[in-house]
Amino acid sequence: MSENPQPESLTAQFEALHAERVRTWNPAQLAKNIDTRKALVAAFDPDAVVKVGDRVEAFALPDSTGGTIDLDRLLSDGPVVLIFFRYAGCPACNLALPYYDRQLRPALTAEGTTLVAISPHLVEKGLDDIRARHDLHFAVASDEDNRLARRFGISFARGEVPAGQPTPGWIGELTGTGTAEFPQPAVIIVDSDHIVRFVDVSPDWLDRTEAPEILDALRQIRTKAAA
Repeated sequence: MSENPQPESLTAQFEALHAERVRTWNPAQLAKNIDTRKALVAAFDPDAVVKVGDRVEAFALPDSTGGTIDLDRLLSDGPVVLIFFRYAGCPACNLALPYYDRQLRPALTAEGTTLVAISPHLVEKGLDDIRARHDLHFAVASDEDNRLARRFGISFARGEVPAGQPTPGWIGELTGTGTAEFPQPAVIIVDSDHIVRFVDVSPDWLDRTEAPEILDALRQIRTKAAA
């Protein structure tokens, strides 16, 4: 009898991505990437980000396919899981979003919980590429000018971009900000009362929330709501 397979790990995929870079990138390129990630971790201030118990005011965001993502409408069906990512061409994001589609989205759909991925990448600059590339079964929305990310305290401006990734000028074009400002990868769960019930922010873009942790948080939210 075969043993039950281990759950898919996003961390393992990121470790494999980094290992490939160690194998193929030149040392200066790799060092810049590592140093940038270390600097973001060192600069991260957990007190500056949104907290469990905070109230989220209503917002509406452009959907990558031309519609509108409206928080009030989403919450009418139950809690909402917001996943912030950097941009459609980000290698780590192209691992993370399909992973969440496979490992998280089916369970959320069965439980009446909505999943939305959010990036400052503008719709007209190709935001939908990441949804179409992976046939994602959840909405992808544009946080224009990082307004929502700033409200949650999770945005950062990076002065240098590692070689092999878009230059700050390219990033400014994709996001419309003219700067290398991104949201830190984050998962935020908002309940039907507009209250934040779970927050996990990852200043290192190769360290993101695993699906089981999100599902466990949702189980705890439902248990408390039923008590």
